[in-house]
Amino acid sequence: MIRLPFPNRIIFSLFLGIGVAGSAMAQQPRDFSLNEAIQFATQQNLNVRNTQLDALSAEARIKEIRGVALPQVNVNGQVTYNAIIQRFILPAGGFGPSPDTSGRSDAVTAIPFGVKLQGSIAASLNQLLFDASYKIGLKAASTYRELAQKNITASKITVAEQVAKAYYGVLVSSERIKLLDLNISRVDTLLRETNELRRQGFVEKLDVDRLEVQLNNLKTERQNVQNLVDLSYYLLKFQMGLPVNTSIRLTDKVETYGQQDLDRAAVLDSAFDYGQRIEYSTLQTQTRLADLDLQSIGKQYYPRLTAAATYGHNNGRNNFMDFWTTQWFNSAAITVNLNIPVFDGFQKRYAAQQRKITLDKVRQSGELLKNSIDLQIRQASITLANNLQTLQTQKRNMDLAQEVVRVTRIKYKEGVGSNIEVLNAETSYREAQTNYFASLLDYMITKVDLDKALGKLYTGQ
Repeated sequence: MIRLPFPNRIIFSLFLGIGVAGSAMAQQPRDFSLNEAIQFATQQNLNVRNTQLDALSAEARIKEIRGVALPQVNVNGQVTYNAIIQRFILPAGGFGPSPDTSGRSDAVTAIPFGVKLQGSIAASLNQLLFDASYKIGLKAASTYRELAQKNITASKITVAEQVAKAYYGVLVSSERIKLLDLNISRVDTLLRETNELRRQGFVEKLDVDRLEVQLNNLKTERQNVQNLVDLSYYLLKFQMGLPVNTSIRLTDKVETYGQQDLDRAAVLDSAFDYGQRIEYSTLQTQTRLADLDLQSIGKQYYPRLTAAATYGHNNGRNNFMDFWTTQWFNSAAITVNLNIPVFDGFQKRYAAQQRKITLDKVRQSGELLKNSIDLQIRQASITLANNLQTLQTQKRNMDLAQEVVRVTRIKYKEGVGSNIEVLNAETSYREAQTNYFASLLDYMITKVDLDKALGKLYTGQ
């Protein structure tokens, strides 16, 4: 074994301690309240990120549309080598002496037209001067940006709903495990006491066996609920955009959401603002887009004015060196083009009819969505009221079942009760607990549904 000098041992120990501490810190779970979990998910969830990428794509599309009104500049260059120069056929004697001296009336002369090397280089500039539909396109681009942002908000609301329900699932299952642990501890204590009474001859072995079966059932149920908690954690981390192996800890408690609202019924606002629902707000934006699309067809009847300018050089020689060293000849032109649509076979007319039908469909979808929102609000409120009543009843039943367990255990210890009564009371108490936690989770999930229906589930940006 190698022993380090004393100072080196100190340094090594310090580094080792830092390494162990760093590893421990890396294993420490991250704390999340519900609001923190939702905020984290709206930043990390991949579905939200995809809609954010769609918004970036929309911005690029808007700039693309704006670029139509900016000057369009192009530079073109061309070099052509005429391996065999094309000849033009002319009547004989028209240019110079005729090669045919036979005196035939159909004699012709083939004259080369061109040179071996030809080249040109030119720059062109095109500018849109007036286009009535372009302004409509700019308005549509701005509306398209608004639609992209609302799609981001819609995806965040969906993620917030999923995270909230998964968060509540973990909380309820964790609370259920706590009560199961108390049940196991209580039955285990009763089993040990009954086993001791059996050794003294006061009870039969059958009573011990019954309690042992009860204890085993509780432990099995506890393991099943623990597996459910683990699965709920995986689901929550998935919805948050966290790796499933990340360790997290939830800081909120069930009482934060369930107990404080047990005596509060959902109150609906008769003057509900449909704009609070992102679906309706998005549909309004889509209506404006459809209206702008219809207007753009009408603007296509207006004249369109453009201008173009070109400037370039060209040259032609038979010798390669002369082609590059001799003077190139320049040229320039300015063009103004006015296009006035007169008749297009009624194409724009029927295109406008299609856009009008699309606009009417979007508006009718808005009315349908309003009715759907009203139905969702009333369904969620009625379900919440029912779940609230059920939760209160199950809470009362659980308290009563707990009292029955306490009384039957006292009677059994005093010898005036039977083991069967204790087991039946324990079974009833466990069933009451299961029913209570199921109704508690239903109540919490319904609260999320009502908040979503009222457009209050997620208000962040």
